[in-house]
Amino acid sequence: MTSAPDPPFVVGVDSGGSGLRVALGTVDAVRPVRTTVCAEPVRTGADGIDAGHLLEQLLPAVRGLLEQAGRPGAGVATAVVGAAGMATLGDQLRARLPGALADALGVRRIALAADAVTAYAGALGQRPGAVVAGGTGMIALGTDLTSWRRADGWGHLLGDSGGGAWIGRAGLDAAMRAHDGRRGGSPALLARSEAAFGPATGLPGLLYPRTDRPALLASFAPEVGACAGEDEVAAGILREAAAHIAGAAAAVCPRPAGPEPAGSDPVASDPAGFRPGDCEVALTGGLFRMGEPLLGPLRGELARQIPQARVVPAQGDPLHGALEIARALAGPGLRLPPHPSLLFVPGVT
Repeated sequence: MTSAPDPPFVVGVDSGGSGLRVALGTVDAVRPVRTTVCAEPVRTGADGIDAGHLLEQLLPAVRGLLEQAGRPGAGVATAVVGAAGMATLGDQLRARLPGALADALGVRRIALAADAVTAYAGALGQRPGAVVAGGTGMIALGTDLTSWRRADGWGHLLGDSGGGAWIGRAGLDAAMRAHDGRRGGSPALLARSEAAFGPATGLPGLLYPRTDRPALLASFAPEVGACAGEDEVAAGILREAAAHIAGAAAAVCPRPAGPEPAGSDPVASDPAGFRPGDCEVALTGGLFRMGEPLLGPLRGELARQIPQARVVPAQGDPLHGALEIARALAGPGLRLPPHPSLLFVPGVT
């Protein structure tokens, strides 16, 4: 009896500020997934995300995973690269990766995705709904499987309202108010700020020259959460954050066709066919590990702002999402809608 051929391999990639993560799986999703981490973040320069630097790390990583799987030199059917900044900084990747991965690994189909899209696929798979990805920043993405809607994710100066940097900055503002004796101050947050960063008067000199200001601000968000049980100022910051997060989710949930509300600017107009109750909402990302101090008010805000939506647990993370998209491209077909900057699939418009 002739044994069945081994199923084709698929590759998922998650590139972010903490480094490059790579997963090797098979189309049938039965064989174990192998993963590896390249600890050096992919460089970003004047021309956007550095495709050469990504390939220098990715190709050896995939070859190493193929060797671990006992099939060195095997081809890869599909690869999906999800990257922070893909939507605005991914021109090099879109130009170079399809050809480079085809030449080096025999990749037949590729997709390049914004990290919000891989977060969506990891959390909800290929179902319609909305996903809020919260970490240092905050972005909400929704789809009815015809078009995408995006809310926020504009960075700590223009948005990311309710994200880790936003919460941390609000907490430090309350600390400085307490230091000055102004209204709205929190002595508890001032004490935690001084324990973390030193005297309050030194905080501007520590913060403003830093190129990683969002991460430094976000590092204070857990301190706000820790104070919220006994400090009304901290609790109020988290209630306001919850309102922002729920508002972003409400903006991207699939909705019935009709005139757009005044001032709205979706990624694409709504198609017909979805009632508000069809919208599942999932939360993903490190921000929500803060637990009840944030999740408690957030559940209340989601119920108030999107009363017909169902909040569901996220199935997986962005690396899982990249692998799911790769399997869809290689097997049953991609249901998530292609988009020139959010989910770029060469040859598909």
